[in-house]
Amino acid sequence: MSDTGTLNLAWSQAMVAGFIAAGVSDAVISPGSRSTPLALAMLRQPRLRCHVAIDERSAAFFGLGLAKASQRPCLLLATSGTAPANWLPAVVEASYAGVPLIMISADRPPELQGCGANQTINQAGLFGSHVRASHVLGVPESGFDPGYLYCLAAQVCEQASWPHPGPVHVNQPFREPLLPSEPQLSEEMPETIRIAHPALPPDLNDIRELVGRISGQPGIIVCGEMPPRNGQSEAIAALAARLDCPIFAEPLSGLRFGPHDRSHLLVRYNDWLSQVDPVAQYQPRWVIRFGAYPVTRNLQNLVAGTSETHALVDPWPRWIDPSRRLTHLLRAEPAAVCQALLDQLPAPAAETWLSTFNKSEADSETREENNHIHALLAELPNDTDLFVGNSLAIRQLDTHSGCSDKPLRFHANRGASGIDGNISTAAGIAANQGRAVALIGDLTCQHDIGGLALTHGLNIVIVVVNNGGGGIFDHLPQRNLPEFVQGWRTPQNINFESASSTFGLGYALADSDEALRQALRNALTAGGPHLIELRQC
Repeated sequence: MSDTGTLNLAWSQAMVAGFIAAGVSDAVISPGSRSTPLALAMLRQPRLRCHVAIDERSAAFFGLGLAKASQRPCLLLATSGTAPANWLPAVVEASYAGVPLIMISADRPPELQGCGANQTINQAGLFGSHVRASHVLGVPESGFDPGYLYCLAAQVCEQASWPHPGPVHVNQPFREPLLPSEPQLSEEMPETIRIAHPALPPDLNDIRELVGRISGQPGIIVCGEMPPRNGQSEAIAALAARLDCPIFAEPLSGLRFGPHDRSHLLVRYNDWLSQVDPVAQYQPRWVIRFGAYPVTRNLQNLVAGTSETHALVDPWPRWIDPSRRLTHLLRAEPAAVCQALLDQLPAPAAETWLSTFNKSEADSETREENNHIHALLAELPNDTDLFVGNSLAIRQLDTHSGCSDKPLRFHANRGASGIDGNISTAAGIAANQGRAVALIGDLTCQHDIGGLALTHGLNIVIVVVNNGGGGIFDHLPQRNLPEFVQGWRTPQNINFESASSTFGLGYALADSDEALRQALRNALTAGGPHLIELRQC
């Protein structure tokens, strides 16, 4: 195959076919010239759902949302130069949140590197330590074996998925001409390479040792953000019932909403933990944590103060111990650990242990007032995906969401906890799930205003809480500085109605919780993309 354009296209088609065979179903393409062979191979692949996003930063977060919702790798494609550099914020988030993402950057050939050629930078190692693996490929070679690309695609998908899901970078240079004069694509597809990942069972000796420490002792279970697994919530609830201990469950844990047993859940702890020294007041002898570290400071303080026995259950090879209190680290699936502990028949805590927490929870419930979190959750249909922005929104959800048997799924970009790309991520979730609702702040919305372009044709409702800038800083020491408004609160003057009109979203203004409920009902009934501005300033 001597024609360069034909070679580029054949090579690209083989690579894309390999990704399809490895289970990839979505690609997010940002237009460019050097990436043309791969873009055409993707766009003409009937088994690949292609999304086109002009802004590479928004595109990457959109892909992050697709991968977050599907738990499968998503492809990103961009041309050479600064284009792939715009992926970095989403790459960082994917790395720390454990989201499988595959970035393919097109590049200039070796003879154009380091000589001032247009739109050419050093793309090798562009994402540093934030990727699980990096593959720097050569230009397509005449007489290449498609099997090489099939196997490479399967390897890349596994690296993005196991043992710790995250981003993988593939850098692919092309020589010109990029395409043949009459592009022809074959329908050849490789056999699927079936990769079986092991289930991670706990070690029985470790389980027995841990049971010896917690049996009959007062303790707590703390659940942060966890990837969804069948039977996980039920298993944790069963363990709490056996130990007769409370579960401090954050919304992102997946335990607050659903048909499983919620009798041992505590969900209003942000109220009553703030009124006491939690460790001195309750004196837990042990804590078993599942998932990410707690979001809010009150629960963090309780976890950090429990040091006699501090166990973390996490199958991913990461270290989540900012308080430096770990005594046990179990690299196993949460449901498997719960069952192993139950099999050892640990004794429950004293009868008064759980009742102490339940009284605090009940007292807090009597003080609870209706707010926009209640209004939002009340209007969400069953099986809705709710994306929650960082800063104040995620903390308000943690404090006020309560719990119920309504099946809801919660998402957030808590890997690095940035406010960038939140609209785009929510749009990616909506594209995968068919419908999504997002709750974000006004600065978060402005930071990703271009992400509104990705909502076209989607069933998504974006609720923007306009509280006049960075409301989270009202709760931090910076609020006492004379430069507070200028340097931290930073109120903006964006017109959300005009922004909605520009990007083709329906718009509604709500100035009360009841108005929010009505606007949500209208938007969900109408379908399509909508922005609701909840004005609180």
